[in-house]
Amino acid sequence: MSAQPLDQHTYLPDSPAEAAEVLSFLEAHEDAYGSKPAPRYLLVGAEEHDSVEIPASVHRVLRQVVEAMKAGKAVTVAPQNKLLTTQQAAVLLGVSRPTVVKLIDAGELAAQTPGTRRRMVKLDDLLAYRAARREQQYRALVETSTYDDDYADESPEEAAEKFRRIRAEVAAERAKRRA
Repeated sequence: MSAQPLDQHTYLPDSPAEAAEVLSFLEAHEDAYGSKPAPRYLLVGAEEHDSVEIPASVHRVLRQVVEAMKAGKAVTVAPQNKLLTTQQAAVLLGVSRPTVVKLIDAGELAAQTPGTRRRMVKLDDLLAYRAARREQQYRALVETSTYDDDYADESPEEAAEKFRRIRAEVAAERAKRRA
C-alpha cells in the first residue's frame, strides 16, 4: 500500500455499525484495563504475525475518528502545514470571510499572498490565533466575573478551567441537537 499524500481528506463513514463494533471493543478494553491506555497498541494484518505497534497518540486519533464515524459524521484529516483560503479560515473560526480579511489587514492573523490578490492562511497560524483568541476570551471572562461566596476560594485559574469545561459541555449539547 502506498503512502497517502499529506493533503486534507474527508472520510465518510461506510457503516456506523462497523464503527460501533470497533468502538465497543475499545470501550471494553478500557473497562477491563482502566482508563489509562495500555502501553501497546497494534494494527493487525490478515496474516499471522502481521502487525505493527502504533503509539498511544495514534490510538487516540483512531478512537476519535471511530467515535465520529459511529455517530454518522464525516471526519476531515488536515496536516498542520496546510494553506487555507480566507473562506476556509473563516469557516474554521466561525466568522465571515471579510472578518478574516480584516484580521489579516490588521496584522492579527498571518497570511501569504502567492499571487497579486489571493491570500492564503497557514493552518498552523490559524489554529494558534484561535487558541490565543480563546485564551483572551477566557481571561476576559475571569476578569469581569463576579464571584459568589460559594466560589470565593477559587483561583482565577480554577475558574477559567470551569469555564472551559462549561464551554465544552455547551458545545457537546449543541452537537447533540444538530445530530
